Parts: sequence; structure tokens; C-alpha cells
Amino acid sequence: MTTLEIFQRLGLALAIGLLIGLERGWSGRGDKEGERVAGVRTFAIAGLVGGVSGWLVLFSAPVVLAAVLLCLTALLAASYWIEARRSGDRGLTTEISLLLVVLLGAAAMLGEMAPAAAVAVIAALLLSMKTRLHRWVARMEQIELSAVLKLALISVVVLPLMPDRGFGPGGVLNPYALWWAVVVVAGLSFLGYVAIRLGGANLGMLLTGLCGGLASSTSTTLALSRVVRAQPGFAPMAAAGILAAGSVAFLRVLALVAVFQPALLAQLALPVGLMAGVGLLATGALYMRARKTGEKAGSVEGIGNPLELGAALGFAAVLAVVLLGVHYLRLWLGVEGVYAAAALSGLTDVDALTISVSRLVGDNLSVFHGAVAIFIAVSVNSAVKGGISLFAGNMALGLRVLPVYLAAILSGGAVLALVGPVAGALP
Repeated sequence: MTTLEIFQRLGLALAIGLLIGLERGWSGRGDKEGERVAGVRTFAIAGLVGGVSGWLVLFSAPVVLAAVLLCLTALLAASYWIEARRSGDRGLTTEISLLLVVLLGAAAMLGEMAPAAAVAVIAALLLSMKTRLHRWVARMEQIELSAVLKLALISVVVLPLMPDRGFGPGGVLNPYALWWAVVVVAGLSFLGYVAIRLGGANLGMLLTGLCGGLASSTSTTLALSRVVRAQPGFAPMAAAGILAAGSVAFLRVLALVAVFQPALLAQLALPVGLMAGVGLLATGALYMRARKTGEKAGSVEGIGNPLELGAALGFAAVLAVVLLGVHYLRLWLGVEGVYAAAALSGLTDVDALTISVSRLVGDNLSVFHGAVAIFIAVSVNSAVKGGISLFAGNMALGLRVLPVYLAAILSGGAVLALVGPVAGALP
């Protein structure tokens, strides 16, 4: 390690101490001089202590860092005991932060600099959010805590245990991929609930649609429709959220095509882009009309379990059936089978079909036929989302969503048919 690099790493250790010390100093700015456990200077020196300890480890032994941590821990324990007896304050935040600064200073010297800096920024952010985090915890209900723990169980514990390989005919049934769908659906339902709780009914609906469309617009539509079923007053804003999710889904299809088969982008950009434009215009109109007329969604009490594990498991079962159908239709019917597979895929989601067709284009499928297949999937999926809004939601929601999706499908289909195969694309 060169002298310049040593100085750079020591500078980062100092910066880490200053950053966290600045937050701690600001948080305790009302305390009198000498009453604080540690301020900006102490944290800055602690960062340097960590950096110098790591430097010494480079040409001595790791026991140096262990000894420094042991001494600092003893010092902080004595300080904590004295402060607790004097003021009755039993908080450990500042003491733990000092230990973290020393460790990050050593990490900046001994390891990668970027992760150490990132952890310091995250730690400072968490420290600064004390009031907000306490307020969120105070507002959290038992059902929400249970939902968080269940979501953590199925995503962090169960998902990694699933085998990531294909089973069944053609190897199309991948337990890992199917369980990942369960995680996505459950997470989206909880995301919608949290967005409504934090952002309010109106803003929450729109945010749920925009965020949910990046993952699964179908399950987002289902989640918002169930909210409307429980609280009919949500219909105006839920319609805007559902159409926002569908519009984002159109744009996501174009992004996937651009990654997996750029030749398809020229064929699909205009029709699918027009569909997205229609959806976004309707989203804006519905949102502005709801705000102008003062339509409110009311409270979110009584919506029920936000995790919806049963619905997520059902979604995974339907997806497995569709995957098997797609496999056999491709095997038996050729191009017509691709179209049929596209229609079946559109019943749940279009991502898998979009990627599969993109890979087929140029080998066994022309660009135009591939574009038609993807358009079929997108159209069927849009029709399904319209049906979900009507039957899982209510008439007021369905009559706001269905005409927009119908207009998007007709306009996109007309452009695709009129333009035909794009010149210069793959045959």
C-alpha cells in the first residue's frame, strides 16, 4: 500500500467520524457543554483511531485492533454507567455509534473504501430519522407487524431453499421462479397498504400503481381492486393507480425488448408506446378530476390482512398451469402456438413471454410475428386487468378502467396493422 493510499484511507476514516459526529452533535445540540457522551470532535478522533488501528494491523497483528476495541468498549461502558446514574438516560445509541465509527475506520483502511463509506451514510441517515422511525413504530398495528414478519419469512428464509432448476415437461416448472412470484405478489399487496397508510389515500393509490407497475401490474390491479371492494370510496383514485400500473407495464415491455432483441423495438415502439401514452393521459385526467371534485377515499381501516398470502399462492398455481400450456402449444402449433401461448401468458404476466419471443426472433420467428405475439400478450393482459377491476373491485372502478384499456388496445392494434413489418428489421 502506497503512502498516498494510506493518507486517502485515513482521510475516509476521518470523514466517516465527522459525518456521524455531525449528526450526533446536531441531535444533542441542546445539551450543555460536558454533558454529552461524544460530539463531533470525539467521533472524528474515533474514526482516526479505527483507521490508525487498521494501519498498525498491516505490519503487526490483528490483536492491535482487538485491543483497541476492548479498551474503547470498557471506556464506553464506564461512561454509560455514570451517565445512566446521573440522568437516568439508558439509551445506547451514541455508544454503539462510536463503536461503529471505529470499526468503519478500520474497514476503510483494511478493505474496500466504498462499502465503508456507504455504511457510514446509511448509519447517519438512520440516526437522523429517530423521530420519524419512532412515529412509524407507534402507528404500526399488530396486523402490519405480522405481515412484515411473514413477508420476511417467505422471502429471506423460504425462497433461498427452493431449487433453482426446471422440473416437469420441458423443465418449465422452476420452484425458485414460482416462489419468487409468490414473494412479488405478497410484497406488492403490502406495498400498496403501506403506501396508502403513509401517503394518504389519494397519493398512496398513485404511488402504488407507479411502483407496482415496475414489478407486476396484474397483481397491483388485484390489490387495488380489493381495496375498492372493502372501501368503495377509493374507486376514483384506485382507477388512476391501476392505469398508472398498466402504463408502466407497457413501458417495461419496451425496456425488455430493447435488452433482449433490439430489432423488435423498432416494430413495437410506436404501437406499445401509444398504448402507454393513452394510459398515462387517462391516469392524469382521472387523478386531476378526483382532486378537483374533492373525491376522497376516506380511511383505510378494515381493509384486512395486507399480505394476502392465499392470493399469492393462487397466483403461483395459475402461473404454473400457464407455463405448461405455453410449452405444449409451442411444441404442437408452431407460430400459431406462439400466438396462443402469448394469449395464455397474458392471463397472468407478459414478462416471460416477452423475453421468450425476443429470443426466438431471428431464429425461428420473424420480427413482425414476434411483435404480434407480444402485442397479443399485452392486449390480453390489459383486458384481464380491466376484468379484475370490474369483478374484484366494483362497477364504478371497472367503468373507469375498461374503456381506457379498450382505447389503448384498439389504437395500438391499428398502428401495428397499418405500419406492418418495419423496413430494415430482421426478416
